[in-house]
Amino acid sequence: MTDKTIEVRKLTPTIGAEIFGVDLAGPLGNQQFAEIHRALLDNLVIFFRDQRMSIEQHKAFGARFGKLHIHPNAVRPIERHPEILLIKADENSKRVAGEVWHSDVSCDAEPPMGSILHIQEVPENGGGDTMFANMYAAYQALSEPMKAFLGGLTATHESLKSANHQHRDREADQQFPVAEHPVIRTHPETGRKALFVNRGFTTRIVQLAKPESDALLEMLFRHVELPAFSCRFKWRPNSVAFWDNRAAQHQALWDYYPQRRFGYRVTICGDAPFYRA
Repeated sequence: MTDKTIEVRKLTPTIGAEIFGVDLAGPLGNQQFAEIHRALLDNLVIFFRDQRMSIEQHKAFGARFGKLHIHPNAVRPIERHPEILLIKADENSKRVAGEVWHSDVSCDAEPPMGSILHIQEVPENGGGDTMFANMYAAYQALSEPMKAFLGGLTATHESLKSANHQHRDREADQQFPVAEHPVIRTHPETGRKALFVNRGFTTRIVQLAKPESDALLEMLFRHVELPAFSCRFKWRPNSVAFWDNRAAQHQALWDYYPQRRFGYRVTICGDAPFYRA
């Protein structure tokens, strides 16, 4: 269509697209906002290059999509900006956030709708890519009997399972939520079904005995990690990734030690997952 304000170039047939023709530091008009929103729903993760945003501009872009989320147990890197999450690794890091496939903060009763990561500094050795996977596709690839079986199940998601929290001292204001969500989630905007368990947070399928739960979850975790569902994004300075947390998972690759990678993330509040048969 000639009246489009952005250009969308798909990264793979399954997931991911690069967006051109928009400056995220400026205010978005209603049409441009709607086009970006549609691109997100269609592609699950969208990428922008050469974006220079201040903290305030980053927050303003995220706030167009909903109320900004405050992470329950992350370090607050910037005073008076509790919505900002620091994403950083360098020669002093013992590990990095997001090393296993996960959906952000799925341990919340209302997990985030999406996240917007602005990477400002990338490793000199070319590492630090992020993988993203399509959970619609992961669900569709299951057999019909397995889809029917999973449709009636729920799973526990626990913050303490995440390696982000296991190796640092607890601070006074940290919280470690636990939530129970359907194993198959119906997307609140598209109505499509997506697999909603992840290695980073999911600990137990409630309706099964523990050995059954462990075996089924491990099968599903490995299923999610199949390359056919994923794309790989190579960061450059001032790149932005915006992903739909309701139907995508991601994994940060830490292949650049002792090089440095640095940026900020804002996260958008979501709603309680549900399953509609």
